[in-house]
Amino acid sequence: MSEQQQRQERIDDLIQRIRNSAQRLAEDHPARGDMKILSRTLRELRYAFKIFAPYRNHRKVTVFGSARTPAGEATYQACVDFGRAMAERDWMVITGAAHGIMEAGHVGAGREMSMGLNIMLPFEQSANAIIDGDHKLVNMKYFFTRKLMFVKECDAVVCYPGGFGTMDEAMEVLTLVQTGKRDIVPIILADAPGGTYWKMLDQFIREELLAGGMISPEDLHLYSVTEDYEAAAEEIMQFYKNYHSMRYVGQNLVLRLKEPLSQESLAIVNRDFADILNSGEFVQSGRLDGEQDHPDTNALTRLVAHFNRRNHGRLRQLINFINTQA
Repeated sequence: MSEQQQRQERIDDLIQRIRNSAQRLAEDHPARGDMKILSRTLRELRYAFKIFAPYRNHRKVTVFGSARTPAGEATYQACVDFGRAMAERDWMVITGAAHGIMEAGHVGAGREMSMGLNIMLPFEQSANAIIDGDHKLVNMKYFFTRKLMFVKECDAVVCYPGGFGTMDEAMEVLTLVQTGKRDIVPIILADAPGGTYWKMLDQFIREELLAGGMISPEDLHLYSVTEDYEAAAEEIMQFYKNYHSMRYVGQNLVLRLKEPLSQESLAIVNRDFADILNSGEFVQSGRLDGEQDHPDTNALTRLVAHFNRRNHGRLRQLINFINTQA
């Protein structure tokens, strides 16, 4: 059986599971309101998956920030500059598609390199002029489906100052990466030049969360704070200098590398990062059988180990080391 046939069999099995769940719902005699939520959720995600599918192999950065930031403010211009810097590096920019910071990211990236996930609200949130009417714009009713797409489809996250929604988005993505519910990506908290919005949050995290034992020192490596848009862009590019992507195959974590580590570098990894393994050591190999659904990575080197799935801040440090070896 070909790899394509195997992939189709797995998809067919998942579709059958969805049908089975729908049948069980009918047997449960659910409330109409519950069914409306499930129906709308499935329709929203199906359409969003369809829109994003052609761009799955194109690197993308999600930008969060206030819809109320005027175009004349320094934060707005900083985000314009960042969007432009990422588009020049052939990255697409995903935002909430409205005005303020979301518009700024699209202004910088331009229509061709922009994608939008607009939330339908009764009082605001029409799409900005850059993305309005574009086929890469998705309108969504629910915040939770929208946030899923923001995090699922990106390769980096940059948060500019914003209100409750921005704080919620920043904390959620940090939580997902800290707990391993989302693969590690660069998370950058971006202040305007001279701004203190994220610097004050960083201080609170260190003085309250860390000092109070509610996070570990290694968790501080999961994010960075900057007011330099070029530094934000360069951090993202450095993260993918040698590291490409990750996935789990059975109990093993598989890190895909563009270039193999030297024997000396591999020895350093096994010496300095043995603490994050449940057993064994890091080994380099070719593609594992369980990765057959990612043919575009076939030629990449694998760094394989039985990761404890707990110390994700340390895992980020390992990726940083890998990128210095390219």
